[in-house]
Amino acid sequence: MGYQAATERYDTMLYNRSGKSGLKLPAISLGLWHNFGGINVLENDRAMLHRAFDLGITHFDLANNYGPPAGSAEETFGQIMKKDLLAYRDEMIISTKAGYYMWPGPYGEWGSKKNLIASLDQSLKRLQMDYVDIYYHHRPDPNTPLEETMAALDLIVRQGKALYVGLSNYKPAETRDASKILKRLGTPCLIHQPNYSMMSRWIEDGLQDVLEEEGIGSIVFSPLQGGILTDRYLNGITADSRAGGPSHFLNPDQITEEKLNKVKQLNQMAADRGQKLSQMALAWVLRGGKVTSALIGASKVSQIEDAVNSLKKLSFTEEELSRIDTILNG
Repeated sequence: MGYQAATERYDTMLYNRSGKSGLKLPAISLGLWHNFGGINVLENDRAMLHRAFDLGITHFDLANNYGPPAGSAEETFGQIMKKDLLAYRDEMIISTKAGYYMWPGPYGEWGSKKNLIASLDQSLKRLQMDYVDIYYHHRPDPNTPLEETMAALDLIVRQGKALYVGLSNYKPAETRDASKILKRLGTPCLIHQPNYSMMSRWIEDGLQDVLEEEGIGSIVFSPLQGGILTDRYLNGITADSRAGGPSHFLNPDQITEEKLNKVKQLNQMAADRGQKLSQMALAWVLRGGKVTSALIGASKVSQIEDAVNSLKKLSFTEEELSRIDTILNG
């Protein structure tokens, strides 16, 4: 018998409305960036997708260049989707993006109409789908008029290739301008995807205000600061970590003694709360309801389970929030 989703999959997951839209997203979403490429073990990828969906994670986040190699994350997801999850397509939110380098020549990156439409057509073939739920412009293009990029996103929705559109890595002023163009076109921006964690708080300096004013949701990537806000590095860098692995996705030089000392203090605080550090870090980005969803990466099923368990304790006292600030600013 093939995969059958758990009947209790919606019993405990928290779902938040994305901005002023009608769409709800799970508080924890699964990103398929560095662990779903052609170099990874397919059966492990399948097990992670199954478990995530069984736990109520309905949102799966991709991009055209995710892998490695580029494009292979979409191919992997499409393969597993077709074999195991197709019956549940209407219960899922699938997103992809374009904007970073994908193919040679003048049309293989950035934000032209040519790039965005060609890239999505390629993504849909790899995903073996007729449409995605959310299509993002992955990064601002300083050389293409914003009106062209936003008009391309609007056209894609009107063509039925995406239901919603989003932005990623846009600064506050860029986000406001893009949102106003999209509203005029009749395709409001659904969501913004910035990086955000206890150690990277730039979105608090203007972007969150713009999102609230424009009625845009947010899904934050790197809430664990590339793995630093976990217990993984408390006793040094291991060979199976992001800093110690062959890809060196996380530069070992980023893990300084000063930073490690702060992580140890935060880890003790998480223990006092009855959580792992990673769980407290996820709860922290979701505090106050400003963030719609926290986007996690995972290399094994247990990491997904840990992330979902962070939802059991999302509240912080004022004393706890002050203590976190003191540790990070010390």
